[in-house]
Amino acid sequence: MYRILTLNNISVKGLDRLPRERFETSSDIAHPDAILVRSADLHGQEIPDSVVAIGRAGAGVNNIPVADMTERGVPVFNAPGANANAVKELVIAGLFLAARNICPAWEYGRGLQGSDAELHEAMEANKKRFVGFELPGRTLGVVGLGAIGVQVANTARALGMKVVGFDPQITVDAAWALDSGVEAAHSVGDVMARSDMISVHVPLLDATRGLINASRLAQAREGATLLNFSRAEVVDEADVLQALNEERLHAYVCDFPSNALKDHPRAVTLPHLGASTHEAQENCAIMVADQVRDYLETGNVRNAVNFPDMGMPRSGKGDRLCVVNANVPNMLGQISSLLAQHGLNIDDMFNKAQEQLAYTLVDVEGQVPDAVAEELRAIEGVLKVRVIS
Repeated sequence: MYRILTLNNISVKGLDRLPRERFETSSDIAHPDAILVRSADLHGQEIPDSVVAIGRAGAGVNNIPVADMTERGVPVFNAPGANANAVKELVIAGLFLAARNICPAWEYGRGLQGSDAELHEAMEANKKRFVGFELPGRTLGVVGLGAIGVQVANTARALGMKVVGFDPQITVDAAWALDSGVEAAHSVGDVMARSDMISVHVPLLDATRGLINASRLAQAREGATLLNFSRAEVVDEADVLQALNEERLHAYVCDFPSNALKDHPRAVTLPHLGASTHEAQENCAIMVADQVRDYLETGNVRNAVNFPDMGMPRSGKGDRLCVVNANVPNMLGQISSLLAQHGLNIDDMFNKAQEQLAYTLVDVEGQVPDAVAEELRAIEGVLKVRVIS
């Protein structure tokens, strides 16, 4: 029986992927094997030594101490692409909000007073203040062509927009999914210079913090619109505010309110609604539950942010060893030699590395005694050993 600690409300459709006869799920479990989480902040919290996997029912993992988990040999799973349609729809809504000045116009309409005739007269006299523009023929620049960025680019093309995109690490799958009419940009600055509207879709890393700053905003077209449904910190807020105040930016539409932005007449700040649909929450929960279950039951890894993706079919009827270790020379040799010393024949073995960490799956004939597992754990550089019967 695997014990799963759930933090936040994980969708029932996701929890249903964990059969009750093999999994116990609760928000109050001692010594859990895994944790499923949405937005709860695990930084500074004590994560039990019993935990061998963490699943985030969403794409970002900023609320999880990934580096600490890597040092402990614990994979952190996420659900990339599961909420892509929800975020894409909100980005497209943001394009219309900015293009037609809908939010300031709505605020104006709500503030009108008087009789219906007086309201009508005032509206007709002042609607020219909110004249906008249409999207067809305009150019949208997309920075980051992952699951969300690709959907945004393709939908903008379907709306009649020109699209330029930049992603130095675009995957083969993303490239195949991208509309053939999307033009390639050579840099973020190139996107800024060629676009009427720019949408940012990158993870928050040291390299992307403050990605859109004063120097890049200076490269943007006069009156451009910036959309950020990625993370607040990928944009330098002070530089964006200055560009708005100087009217070099027509508008800034984002999913991250702040005191400086929320009342600005040219800013639309939504309360982090990107993935806030029932469908996205269900998709994320299903995806991450499947991945955590697969790892617990087979040791296979899919969509872990700190582990290499790898899977190996079970061979024979013996035990499976799952070994997480530092990516250093002779580790495979030590593992196979120790198994040989104890008369354990290897049916199959698969090893893969990602940066400083390596992961090895070993199927053996027969059972792996607890004493052998302990000897493996004692090898210098080994972070975690599991035996799956």
